[in-house]
Amino acid sequence: MHFIFSDKVVLLFDFWSVHSPAGMALSVLVVLLLAVLYESLKFGKAKLLHQALVSMPTFTSQQLIEETDQDSSSSESLPVSSTRTRTRLRWFSYHFGQSLIHVAQVVIGYFMMLAVMSYNTWIFLGVVLGSAVGYYLAYPLLSLV
Repeated sequence: MHFIFSDKVVLLFDFWSVHSPAGMALSVLVVLLLAVLYESLKFGKAKLLHQALVSMPTFTSQQLIEETDQDSSSSESLPVSSTRTRTRLRWFSYHFGQSLIHVAQVVIGYFMMLAVMSYNTWIFLGVVLGSAVGYYLAYPLLSLV
């Protein structure tokens, strides 16, 4: 197999059949935007991870020992238990969000890989340029996290 310069290609699905230079330009634009979205999802996943870590309370060993003593000595441990439940629920929601973003990232990544496997040079260049533009736009946002 080798890469070819052509304006005729079938991408991903039978209904995405390109037969003209205008159709190829539109297809390259769509693939480019998919690559930008892929890079943006990386930023979103990193931001969610940061929010999850910031929202988690940090306990010292002494605080954990005192909480254990309070739990065993009094039956009014509802506030501590409630706080733990809310913390776990918050962590679960962040983790669930990260998992959804990861699935979307994997699906888009495979779509881009399959598009490149059409061995069309224009599509390949669209994926490469989209990845570069997406990284260029998303990388500065990481400093805001």
